[in-house]
Amino acid sequence: MGALTVSVIAIAGLALGWITIEIACKPCLDRGREAIDRNLNPDYDPDDDDDPRLPLNPNPTPSDDSTSTVSKIV
Repeated sequence: MGALTVSVIAIAGLALGWITIEIACKPCLDRGREAIDRNLNPDYDPDDDDDPRLPLNPNPTPSDDSTSTVSKIV
């Protein structure tokens, strides 16, 4: 009877530990699971992602305006 009690307590402890990790790391785990689902989906096309929050040009080059405050010191 003692072995059964110890095994039930161990299984309950593992279950509570797993639930704690899931709750504590939920945002990170959700993003990771979404990325895995996209990579494993053969019909996924990254060109179809039209996220309006993303900038059109993520790495803009500086223009040659005379109003620029950047100066080169030699």
